[in-house]
Amino acid sequence: MSGVLDRVQAHAQELRRWLDEDALPLWADRGVDPDWGFVEQIDHSGKAVNGPVRARVVPRQIYVYAEAGLHQWGGDWQRPVEQALERLTTIYRRSDGLYGNVAGTDRLIDDRFDLYNHAFVLLALASAAKVFPDKRGALHEEASALLSLLKARFAHPVAGFEETEPPTAPLKSNPHMHLFEAAQAWTAVPDADTGAFAALADEIASLATRSFIDAETGALREYFGRDWLPMPDETGRIVEPGHQFEWAWLLARHARGSLDEDRHVTHAARLFDIGETHGVDTRGVAFMALDDAFGALDPIARLWAQTEWLKAASLLAAMSTGAERDRYLASTERAASALRRFLETPVKGLWFDKMRPDGTFVDEPAPASSFYHIACAIYEFEDRLGEIAGTRSM
Repeated sequence: MSGVLDRVQAHAQELRRWLDEDALPLWADRGVDPDWGFVEQIDHSGKAVNGPVRARVVPRQIYVYAEAGLHQWGGDWQRPVEQALERLTTIYRRSDGLYGNVAGTDRLIDDRFDLYNHAFVLLALASAAKVFPDKRGALHEEASALLSLLKARFAHPVAGFEETEPPTAPLKSNPHMHLFEAAQAWTAVPDADTGAFAALADEIASLATRSFIDAETGALREYFGRDWLPMPDETGRIVEPGHQFEWAWLLARHARGSLDEDRHVTHAARLFDIGETHGVDTRGVAFMALDDAFGALDPIARLWAQTEWLKAASLLAAMSTGAERDRYLASTERAASALRRFLETPVKGLWFDKMRPDGTFVDEPAPASSFYHIACAIYEFEDRLGEIAGTRSM
């Protein structure tokens, strides 16, 4: 194992160097505009692309810089977190306590509700609560009020949440995945009453294993009717390799300390196997979509899928021993290599978002929304390798 582990650790060190020295300084500088706040994109000459900013970008960048503070980045992480929190609550929050979809410089220009955005607001509030102990009570109160409002207005009669008001199909697993992540984040906030968030995590884990994951194949689907059965059209057959990895990571993380640990780990391992076996092609990257018979639907490879592969592989390696750990470590090495290809850009600290089937990248600005995926993957990778190295030295 030592050879693979040494190579994997070298990947982790280089990724952390890139994050600390290239990406975090660049996005804290050129990625913040005094009028727009965090920008949506930076082009590959290093110039910010100003324009309307989606609601998901702001909380994702709060997460990035709060996590940078938790992981001892030496730069000024407090300023972007505080400024983004202020913008989130004054510009994006609607009068009813929910959040709009897109904002201009000083107001919402699209106030529509999107469940997906609210998952990231909850995640951002948890991230800020971890790094600002003096604001923890107020941030917890805000998050609790938002969760109560979501339950009051959008709770599905069986489990999870509706997507619209009044309720319509399709329902989606994706926003529930990020609500699961946000709930887990709140359960890790020190000195906070996390009961409601722990219950939400348990509810979504149960919904995933009961409805999102196909009982025969073990694959996780994307689109559902209001009965939580797969949509009867082609959308009901979509299986995304990146989401197999992401749910594998979340379920494995939830399994730690769970009374149902074995079942969650079994589901996580199967999801991971589907993603790796059917969703990684000869380019050595995870691509966008399969059908439910595991045939390729969309061969474009997105950056975020590589980050989720890396997170899941490194966590499952840390939770395994012997030959099984070796297998996950080998996959971790492949995932790290895949991710690093997307980070080889003319201006250091940026990334390519899409790889074509021929292995070339689409020449378009780097989207800010991907930074959350990258930072989360690098910190998870580093933390799980620390666990593995600790067990090896015992």
